Amino acid sequence: MQTGHRTPLSVVEDFGTLEGLHPGRIDLGLGRSGGSRLPSREPDGRGDRLVDGVLIPAPVSLAGIASSPRFRAQAAALRQPGAQVPPYEEFLDAVDGLLTGTWTPGGVEVRAVPGEGAALQTWVLGSSGGESAVLAGRRGLPFAANYHVSPATVLDAVAAYRHAFRPSERLDRPHVMVSADVVVGPDDAHAARIAAGFGPWVHSIRTGAGAIPYPRPEDAGALPADPALVTDRVATRFVGGPATVADGLERLRAVTGADELLLTTITHRHADRIASQELLADEWARRG
Repeated sequence: MQTGHRTPLSVVEDFGTLEGLHPGRIDLGLGRSGGSRLPSREPDGRGDRLVDGVLIPAPVSLAGIASSPRFRAQAAALRQPGAQVPPYEEFLDAVDGLLTGTWTPGGVEVRAVPGEGAALQTWVLGSSGGESAVLAGRRGLPFAANYHVSPATVLDAVAAYRHAFRPSERLDRPHVMVSADVVVGPDDAHAARIAAGFGPWVHSIRTGAGAIPYPRPEDAGALPADPALVTDRVATRFVGGPATVADGLERLRAVTGADELLLTTITHRHADRIASQELLADEWARRG
């Protein structure tokens, strides 16, 4: 959940409803972006590097998105005119207070129904070593680092979180989840074919034009995919047969020290997504 265009009360009520419908299956992830502000991932002079076999690419400038008409339209659609996004730590305080029934802004008791008392585990989502990572550490919350969208800064994010970590009632040590894009096929060649289309899809988002329908593999080659905009995402996607992808994820887990991996799979055909997840699950189980 992106906090930039929501109130703490609406977040807790929505996730309280979901937890009521699907008990024990819902976590509450809170990300700091989502308003009219674009997360900064400007080039910092660092080039691509390999860290124990894991690619940490150079940051990519996304400044062009902020000037696009679509970005401005989204900001207008998602935020009330003149609305001010509260400081992120205040937002976390309010969410925590609403879940526990202890939030009293201005001395007035405010209750979230549904939501209060919900068995929701709160996670902080972050893409850099900035405020989100530091606050997650200071508050002793689990932290989800974003390799699949911002691979250039994942190590900075994890390091900042661990450095800031203080034990809490929820955690006695840091707990990190790292996200990754994966596409698994019966073999490397098949996986590469069904993974085609990712570059043009990322290109459509990062130009500010808006996400196109995910292309069919046979159409992908004719669509634009500017390397300057998409290479960091394409090159850090784990694509291949089960053993190839599992080996890559093992390296990512080792380099980041991740306690958990959060995997996304994007392909044109839904059946390919299901098969990808089943193949990887079987390989992971085989490895014990």
